[in-house]
Amino acid sequence: MTRRELLKLSPLLLLGGFAVPTLRDRLLDAGVAWSDTASAAVFRRDHGAPVFADTDVVPFERFPYNGYDVLEPAIDFDDWALTVGGAVTLAGRYSLDQIRALPKVTQNTRHVCVEGWDAIGRFGGSRLADFLDLVGANPHARFITVTCADDYYESLDMATARQPQSLLCYEMYDRPLDRGHGAPLRLQLPTKLGYKQAKYLTTITVTDVLPARRSYWGDQGYSWYGGL
Repeated sequence: MTRRELLKLSPLLLLGGFAVPTLRDRLLDAGVAWSDTASAAVFRRDHGAPVFADTDVVPFERFPYNGYDVLEPAIDFDDWALTVGGAVTLAGRYSLDQIRALPKVTQNTRHVCVEGWDAIGRFGGSRLADFLDLVGANPHARFITVTCADDYYESLDMATARQPQSLLCYEMYDRPLDRGHGAPLRLQLPTKLGYKQAKYLTTITVTDVLPARRSYWGDQGYSWYGGL
């Protein structure tokens, strides 16, 4: 068979592979992995997501609540602190007041959910990059991982974590986060799909190697990168 004949047959072979369950899963996984690699390769940290005027922001009551399991997990707000570990020089527990003491950013950006809806909201918080500098994150580390009070877990590449619009978000609509939207602290990442924007944060770890449990929805077959 010539190379040209083989190329002509390759779409049929690919379609045939999708008809076999074991091959289909492997092909889908390979496709998602390729998409993640390509998305990371073209990501530019200084290229921000669109920012909108106040008139474009949906009313607070129309911004959907969304959770993967428990919408309002049990949290002791009086004792809450963000536990930081891994490749940092100042590991420990950081209070919300310490996070609020960092320069505040307020931005009107679009939240895009993989379920098919999106909404422009108003978010406020500290740049994740500023917090990583505060705790002395290793500048050569590749990832951060987070865990949450509702047992959710997520991870980010460091370029996304240090993108200027990536926030440790503690406000929506110029008010403290309410419980349904992730109080006391959540990720707000305008360059990512909603499922990357973990709520009810309890820990952040800076690392070079992702754990086996790297991303709740990524571990179910969704894109780990989750970029827009």
